[in-house]
Amino acid sequence: MKYIYSLILVTFLLSSCGGDKTKSVEDIIATNNLELIRKKKAELDVSSQEILSKLKQLEKSIKNLDPQEKVPLITTFAAKESVFNHFVELQGNVNTKQNLVIYPEFSGVLSRVYVKKGQKVSKGQILAKIDDGGLSQQLSQLKIQSDLAKTTFERQERLWNQKIGSEIQYLQAKAAYEGQLEATKQLQQQVGKTLVRAPFYGTIDDVITDQGSVVAPGQSQLFRIVNLDDMYIETDVPERYVSDIIEGKEVKVDFPVLGKEIDAKVRQAGNFINPANRTFKVEIAIPNKDIAIKPNLTAKLKINDYTNKNAILIPQSIISENAEGQQYVYTITDKIENKAKVKREFIETGRTQGDYIEVLSGIKNGEEIIDEGARSVKDGQDVKILDLNTSN
Repeated sequence: MKYIYSLILVTFLLSSCGGDKTKSVEDIIATNNLELIRKKKAELDVSSQEILSKLKQLEKSIKNLDPQEKVPLITTFAAKESVFNHFVELQGNVNTKQNLVIYPEFSGVLSRVYVKKGQKVSKGQILAKIDDGGLSQQLSQLKIQSDLAKTTFERQERLWNQKIGSEIQYLQAKAAYEGQLEATKQLQQQVGKTLVRAPFYGTIDDVITDQGSVVAPGQSQLFRIVNLDDMYIETDVPERYVSDIIEGKEVKVDFPVLGKEIDAKVRQAGNFINPANRTFKVEIAIPNKDIAIKPNLTAKLKINDYTNKNAILIPQSIISENAEGQQYVYTITDKIENKAKVKREFIETGRTQGDYIEVLSGIKNGEEIIDEGARSVKDGQDVKILDLNTSN
């Protein structure tokens, strides 16, 4: 444009000075008269300013009347490959395989309770004792009888080895001894049931039955014992993800009540599809070092079902669609400084995450895509790229 201005200005000045040969620029310079030369220059300066002012007015009028001169302003961003992780959002409850209500195996009076609520216990530790109703005395008598039967059998065995006595005496002594051993063993098992022991390491969450109460097997709840070290979340996953959500997949676990988020992994993915709701079970191991996570706590899950290490993501808001259902975006071509032409590119899209969508084809890495102004441009249109870093 500056070149055009200069060309018009020189043409005008030459034509205005060429009418009078005696007053041409060349003639005045040839006189070597400084005063005349300065006077001529001042006249030409005034003329040039008038011409530039008129040219600017004409240019403004042209822009207002010619639609092609109204170039839209746009912003662009470069398509860039990045790692894209897609997550399935679900909900689940915290469980533990070691959350157990302990029942007695023997009927009687709960004579002693050795633990209290909140106490940590080890596996096999005695928690309570039930009155055995005289079984201990019976066991002592059986042990005495067993000792006698053992002595009789050993003596009869020595005689039989020396070929003294009959075989029937030997077999009777052996049977009597073995019978006493079996009876003693059974009674020992019965007496052992009067002692309530911890089935695993954990914490006594509740003492349900007080000392002195009468208890019965399968009816009276004695204690609740919980181990919070081995926690997990179980959730139902729709069957369409059966090949995507497998063991080892990453999971983001959010506990809204605790205001806590942790990273975990799928520990087990079920192989059975529930025909009632078309889902399968997934188990997620939960680390719980600070014992803050409790059983039955609600958790929000984001399970990674898909990863693309070289994905191109674009905002969903810039995608348009034609009557045939084809999706497209606008890119730029023939870029010179901050000016370019619009080019329509048809694309295929994949999965979404938030406001962004994965582009499977149609866009190359590094290609400039129109962002702001994408809804107001047309294919082949000239545009001006606005530099947001320098604009005010």
